[in-house]
Amino acid sequence: MRHLLTATMVASAIVVPAGIALAQQAAAQRPADKPPISQAWIDIATFSSPGMPSGMAGMMGGMMGGGGGGDTPLSAIMGGKSNGNQFGHTRFGGSGSFLDVTLRTSRNPNLAEALQAVPEGSKLAPTLQLKVLPQAKPVPEKYSDDTVEESPEQPKGRIKLYWGCGTAIRPGQPKVVDFATGTVGQMAEIFKGRRATQRGTHSAPGRPVWPNLTDKRFVPEGASLTGSHTFTGEGVPDGFKFTLPPSQDIMPAIALKQAQADGVTQLTWQPLPTARAYFIAAMGGKGDNDGTAEMTLWTSSELPDSGFGLVDYQTNKSVDQWLKDKVLLPPATSRCDIPKGIFGEGTGGMLRMIAYGTEINLAYPPRPTDPKLAWEPDWSVKVRVKSVANSMLGMPGMDEGAAGAEDGSAGAGEGTPTDAAPQDAADKPKKKKFSLKEALDAAKQAIP
Repeated sequence: MRHLLTATMVASAIVVPAGIALAQQAAAQRPADKPPISQAWIDIATFSSPGMPSGMAGMMGGMMGGGGGGDTPLSAIMGGKSNGNQFGHTRFGGSGSFLDVTLRTSRNPNLAEALQAVPEGSKLAPTLQLKVLPQAKPVPEKYSDDTVEESPEQPKGRIKLYWGCGTAIRPGQPKVVDFATGTVGQMAEIFKGRRATQRGTHSAPGRPVWPNLTDKRFVPEGASLTGSHTFTGEGVPDGFKFTLPPSQDIMPAIALKQAQADGVTQLTWQPLPTARAYFIAAMGGKGDNDGTAEMTLWTSSELPDSGFGLVDYQTNKSVDQWLKDKVLLPPATSRCDIPKGIFGEGTGGMLRMIAYGTEINLAYPPRPTDPKLAWEPDWSVKVRVKSVANSMLGMPGMDEGAAGAEDGSAGAGEGTPTDAAPQDAADKPKKKKFSLKEALDAAKQAIP
């Protein structure tokens, strides 16, 4: 019996590697897929700023992360409307709905302009004129995070991280790191976060975009992108035509409301019909005369996450996984409380919430079922959708905010809110006015 088992095991040891070798050989014979001849990227974003001027909301979005890039103009980050629509508003919009489009074709590396036929419901029909931007820069071969400049002196202060919805701070929180004494590992643990953001719309030579200097119309209120779209241009394959379904249409604004109850910040909203998941992040800080800064982070995740990488477009696969991990809130969620005691008196706080739409990737012709055939699509298109709310902790809800805060009229340079000094300010100890951006920069500089 022992000899029979031994013989069987030896035979199996011979057969299994042979089977693996055959499978590997078959896989090696399959031709590699080729990139599409023409490719388009479409980013759709809705921004709301409950109780805040549009320009401040856009600038706040830039400070707290959420996309962006070297081709995003400052006026787009600020959300100003005085100079018309600009490419990049889907990264840091003020208030309203925005659309960015990029097109390329390998048959014409110097493509300078193209047209996108859009449905009547977009209120932008019949076409969008795509143009290469004057400041377009070549696409880098590799992508990396923004370079962090080293500080000439060690920053003073600390950073605290809290997480999870609820009325009370959970045991084991917060994670705390002192800028002066924290190790690289401790700092990395605080800033450790999830991110699965792929390339979307971008500006580069040979890749015309919309909007641009020629066509800088805004997306009208009530517009819909559902329906037929067609790209045409020199070198663009004939038949670059696809239909955008309602599930990838412009998302509604997040009607985020805030209420205070015994120190707990109650966040409520109406679930969006096409939301795949939600995520909320808040950041606050304060400082003293000696330059000591303290930054506090809180996110709605059930697991520790700084949130810097999550308030942006994410892949469907990652959103689904993070829902299972309880990092993101389910699409039917309508409330999340920030626990009492996290953001105390004297701590300014910024609040961001994102509703993830469903990304869609279309290509023609479809991938062949025969594994021996290489796939070289004529065209492909990636469409990403999101809705983001930017606000300040303690700001009223959308229906309670100041009139005009949501019409996008408060653009860059059109007015900056000021804090009224209390009458008894002279009788109170003076504290350094604290900038949240300075705290964030200090935290980054503390990482070698």
